[in-house]
Amino acid sequence: MYQPAVSAALRRLRELSGDPLLVRSGTGMVPTPAGLRMIEPAAHILQSAEVMFSDARRFDPATARHTFTLAASDYLDPFFLPQLVTFLKGHAPLCGIEIHPLSGDSDYHRRLAQGEVDVVIGNWPQPPGDLHLGRLFGDEVVCLVSKNHPAVRRGWTVEDWLQAEHIAPTPTHPGARGVIDVHLATLGLNRHICARSPHFSLIPAMVASTLLVLTTGRQFCERFVAGLPVEILPCPVPFPRLMYYQLWHERTHASPAAQWLRDAIKTVAASLRQDDPTQDEAPVPRPAGARRAGRSPRAAQHAHNQTVA
Repeated sequence: MYQPAVSAALRRLRELSGDPLLVRSGTGMVPTPAGLRMIEPAAHILQSAEVMFSDARRFDPATARHTFTLAASDYLDPFFLPQLVTFLKGHAPLCGIEIHPLSGDSDYHRRLAQGEVDVVIGNWPQPPGDLHLGRLFGDEVVCLVSKNHPAVRRGWTVEDWLQAEHIAPTPTHPGARGVIDVHLATLGLNRHICARSPHFSLIPAMVASTLLVLTTGRQFCERFVAGLPVEILPCPVPFPRLMYYQLWHERTHASPAAQWLRDAIKTVAASLRQDDPTQDEAPVPRPAGARRAGRSPRAAQHAHNQTVA
């Protein structure tokens, strides 16, 4: 600041405080007692302002103190959330992590809009059209059965598979259907679901000691083959690839911390992916009028959370 600007600022401060603040002493100026008392609070104000505006421009994971909040389910690769937490704590050691389950108890569309959740990770037959979307990976639909299941020895037809005893996740809300049953409905087919569980990661252990059939992504199933007496069989009904996404609201789209979190999620998902994401994947289904990541939001119908199977 030039001297006239300093003088004008000092004059305004004197008017506000009712004190000279600085007085002459020889050839220089010294602070009054009131001026001395203002030094430390003023330093805190300036430091807080610097932190506020620097955080708006950048995010340094090594030094940041931030809490990441995401909603996800265990129907993803069972290694995904553990490795995501490992990645976050390794690169952002001072940051907290809150992981919420995907269930019918909460409206995650609303929670994203209100900033209560940074990212929602899951699988939808058709992703909500008024949220930003980032594709994580696609996966082949297969069946997981016990090694003692008759289909392991003799195979099965479409009719055999439909009449088998299936296990599926508990619906997130009354009337909800996952991508498996949504696709079957388009084909005019209906499978026999005789068991449901809210804990998707426990279903393979249930399959191992019964004749239940779990139909879901290959990547999830392959994590259990070595530790349980189960086998992966091709599904006799053709399915499109399961697509997994992360969704976020325009509210956090430009946030450096949220951007860093989304990049971390994408990095961990890529490290677990067993196939090339550029091959044999259907394009992301978008409803009419939907928006791509980076564009301004448009009004669209609310989409309920769906389960994977």
